[in-house]
Amino acid sequence: MTVPGPTRQALIGAGANLGDRRATLEAALAKLRAQPGVVSITRSAFYETAPVGLLEQPAFLNLAAGIETTLTPEGLMTALLGIEQEFGRVRTVRWGPRTLDLDLLAFEGETRAGDFLTLPHPRMLGRAFVTVPLRELLAREPFKSKWSELRAALGPGGVEQGVRRLES
Repeated sequence: MTVPGPTRQALIGAGANLGDRRATLEAALAKLRAQPGVVSITRSAFYETAPVGLLEQPAFLNLAAGIETTLTPEGLMTALLGIEQEFGRVRTVRWGPRTLDLDLLAFEGETRAGDFLTLPHPRMLGRAFVTVPLRELLAREPFKSKWSELRAALGPGGVEQGVRRLES
């Protein structure tokens, strides 16, 4: 579902902890970039992060991505779920290992509270694997000026336990 007119920004969190994590994340972003209605994608560096919840699993590789899109929030969420499925995502164990996880964190000018989509993502601020890459992304234009409230909520940052920035 695309909406004619100007683009809007959306923020995505991405992670993987099975297989070739970096290759999976890069390929997933390429698939997202190829979606009708996705105009551009900018991403943070890669961050290796400790698992949350279910601790007996491999470390995750995470990033944040900012998207310029004409898609609706629901259209973008549908695209993200389709890409997850293409990469073999199976939702069996909560907080379990995954080939790919794509979360729609926020969408410019939109809020939702439904079963299919909640915006902004209700747990994004309490998770270092989201906040650290997102803080990096939102420090740059074109995101810095549009997301000032979210940047303030993220705070100044600092050393986050279990999060390590990797060379991009």
